[in-house]
Amino acid sequence: MTRSLFDDETPLSGPEDPGRRSSDPHTSGTPLAERMRPQTIDEVVGQDHILAPGMPLRETIERDLLQSVIFWGPPGTGKTTLARIIARMTSAHFVQFSAVLSGVKDIREVMAAAERQRRATGRRTILFVDEIHRFNKAQQDAFLPRVEAGDIVLIGATTENPSFEINAALLSRSKVFVLQPLTTGHVETIIRRTLVDRDRGLGASDIIVSDAAIAAIAQFANGDARAALNLLEFSAGAATPEPTGTRRVDLPQLEESIRRRALLYDKAGEEHYNLISALHKSMRNSDPDAAVYWVARMLEAGEDPLYIARRLIRFASEDVGNADPQALAIAVAAKDAVHFIGMPEGNTALAQATIYLATAPKSNAVYRAYGAAAADAHTQVAEPVPLHLRNAPTPLMKQLDYGKGYEYAHDEPDALADMTCLPPSLADRKYYAPTERGFEREIKRRLEEWEKFKKQNAKRKP
Repeated sequence: MTRSLFDDETPLSGPEDPGRRSSDPHTSGTPLAERMRPQTIDEVVGQDHILAPGMPLRETIERDLLQSVIFWGPPGTGKTTLARIIARMTSAHFVQFSAVLSGVKDIREVMAAAERQRRATGRRTILFVDEIHRFNKAQQDAFLPRVEAGDIVLIGATTENPSFEINAALLSRSKVFVLQPLTTGHVETIIRRTLVDRDRGLGASDIIVSDAAIAAIAQFANGDARAALNLLEFSAGAATPEPTGTRRVDLPQLEESIRRRALLYDKAGEEHYNLISALHKSMRNSDPDAAVYWVARMLEAGEDPLYIARRLIRFASEDVGNADPQALAIAVAAKDAVHFIGMPEGNTALAQATIYLATAPKSNAVYRAYGAAAADAHTQVAEPVPLHLRNAPTPLMKQLDYGKGYEYAHDEPDALADMTCLPPSLADRKYYAPTERGFEREIKRRLEEWEKFKKQNAKRKP
């Protein structure tokens, strides 16, 4: 089914039509992110590489000479916003298509209407397809005849790689523009603009947001302007008004808002968790007698044996890790044994794995490494994968320098390339710190030798 660009707010027409009107930013219930959506190219933040004055895309939009394009980028970077700006600036008939709700029949109807209109009036149709990657190949094929005939100008927006998700024939007739993730600074700019905008933002409200809270919101949004404004709106609404009516959003209040948005359902049954905690801590303290007792107590009380097996597998990675890499294999084998032979015969398999884990050398280095990496994943800006680490199976990806500078380790004498594999801002980060216990002693030796090799190799480079 086809829908207007502004759903029920705006007709499917260009600015020359008498029925066109802009959306009302003060419409009751309109989210802040929607109200603050840029109305002009100059309001767009963070895409200067394609929208700065004099850039080809901007020139074609302003001169109403746009040809078929694909906007590719992560959520919240402005793909749909650009389409809406084009809708306001073009004299062409503008139609938005639902990639989720539409079928081939709907596409053909729109294509036929576009052909009739061009022949009757000479007026083009610009067809915007959000999430175009959701159309299958047959649906995408339906666009081709009218694109080739010039009856429609296609604007596709996608978060997925066009090389894989867009029909090759359609891709060859379109120009791909890559929208970059917004930086933390870009998102802060959008937040501050929102706080002073009296017409569409929060400028008319008595809301004060601390600099620390603004920075935290920008960091939490991870390059998604929509996510940042949604959190800002939620936090401002949750703030308790002062006697003067002022609402303040500071860092502690913001953290509480984030927690409230992420509350998880917690099942009841305290004894259930007390017993599994006792098992886990007994194994961690290398006490096989206590560990097997807690397993027996749970199994004899009717606990799900696969639940215990899952906890053993978790323990094998969290508390033994690479101090004894065989521990994980034994825990998984116990799960398979229980699943294969059932209960009560499976009880000894669980007991065997429990005793093995309790008596294995212990290391939580893997657990700590993941925790540190996960913390960075949540708190640091998610930088794009460095180009030299990306695969480049298509011509488009090669043109964008995917894979450029990659060093193939097996071509090196020691199968070790002097190549950074983390994003630039995390290039020197160390997450995994092996202990001196068990097999991790050997892992630690290898890592130290490799680090020494890389430093020596770096000194030899010009």
